[in-house]
Amino acid sequence: MAAEDDYTAAPEGGITISPVKVQKLPHLTHHLPNLKTFPNPLDRNQYYHPFDGFYISPSDVILRQITYDLSGTFPTPPPHLAYHRAGPRKQIFFDPSITSVAIVTCGGLCPGLNTVIRELVVGLWELYGIRQIYGIIAGYRGFYSFEPMALNPKLVEDWHKRGGSVLETSRGGFDLEKIVNAIRDREFNQVYVIGGDGAMRGAVEIFKEIRRRKLNVSIAGIPKTVDNDIGIIDRSFGFQTAVEMAQQAISAAHVEAESAVNGIGLVKLMGRSTGHIALYATLSSRDVDCCLIPENEFYLEGKGGLFEFLENRLEHNGHAVLVVAEGAGQDMIPRTDAQKKETDESGNPIFLDVGRWLKSELKSWWDKDHPGELVTIKYIDPTYMIRAVPANATDNLYCTLLAHSAIHGVMAGYTGFVSGPINGNYGYIPVAEVAEAKNPVNTMNHKWAWVRSITNQPDFVKR
Repeated sequence: MAAEDDYTAAPEGGITISPVKVQKLPHLTHHLPNLKTFPNPLDRNQYYHPFDGFYISPSDVILRQITYDLSGTFPTPPPHLAYHRAGPRKQIFFDPSITSVAIVTCGGLCPGLNTVIRELVVGLWELYGIRQIYGIIAGYRGFYSFEPMALNPKLVEDWHKRGGSVLETSRGGFDLEKIVNAIRDREFNQVYVIGGDGAMRGAVEIFKEIRRRKLNVSIAGIPKTVDNDIGIIDRSFGFQTAVEMAQQAISAAHVEAESAVNGIGLVKLMGRSTGHIALYATLSSRDVDCCLIPENEFYLEGKGGLFEFLENRLEHNGHAVLVVAEGAGQDMIPRTDAQKKETDESGNPIFLDVGRWLKSELKSWWDKDHPGELVTIKYIDPTYMIRAVPANATDNLYCTLLAHSAIHGVMAGYTGFVSGPINGNYGYIPVAEVAEAKNPVNTMNHKWAWVRSITNQPDFVKR
């Protein structure tokens, strides 16, 4: 199953596209070769009418890269990477009548968490007839610390309208031995992990240990990061809701700034290592005068610095709006040796509040260079408001597709994978690959140039 293959396409006109290499996807039969198969219950589902082509075959793939240079100017590229398409398969590897499922949420909150849980429960119940579905309480530690919560469609009916995670979530608590022992002892056959890069790294270790023990357990990841910092997939769920909510904070900052003499509205948005929320919110609002992100270093004083830019903007407009991602400028903030060593339960460095630091620096600069002149600096941090809201309509639909894609893959016997959209089509990606893939903002492409063209901000390159 899911073997790695190469394909070559030669379209009409004599142009040959280099071979396609299909990424190998783990399958239960790789360590349990004698598993029994079953007909897909969708054949008998009153809402589905399978037709020729309804079921996905191993040859249905999605290209990771969809743009090509056919001029021949550049050397022949290596085989193009492709992933197996998501969707139902003709044969399944689990008997729904005896299958038991665990669903766990890990890490911080994100719009759409409850929608994913709901759609997993409803999809497993209605599509495949699985009745033993359990929620793991409080993240990975819940496998060995709490009794699981029995889930059914009636219980989760309105969960998509609620923010947060009804199952509760936490960071840390990853004890591989205890977690896999609990999966074995509770006789779970399927585990769905909803979380960020840390949770995906944990899923990799669980997958490896399950395979080592030769357990008949499939594990799937559904990547959750409001920052949109996971690579390969087009976007993470909750991201569009976060950008939408960020607009409200920016609008409030703009109103405050233009209603004051020399008003500066300062908004800190989420984005530890990437500035996608800040970037998209800036592009969407058109009220932002300067956008600061982790991928683009900046400086305060001197020619071409932030202070000079803001002074000119205040002189001409009378107000300014500044958006900063939480991970921007962290190396500029003074901190003690003890603060440099601090980490959270997931092992991530603890960031200092760049918004409060920047507000203080702006006030000190103004008082020094413009003594006696009025200035108003309003600082808005909407982080917890954004994280806690329910998903918007677009993210709700997206969460449904992610959940159903994961279910179809697991029922087909795949394991150690993540479901997600690749160039607009849903596919299966090895979780080990997703756990390490990053998605930084490319400050050399047209999107960042578009930001600078809207804000007219400097490039912060010292010359």
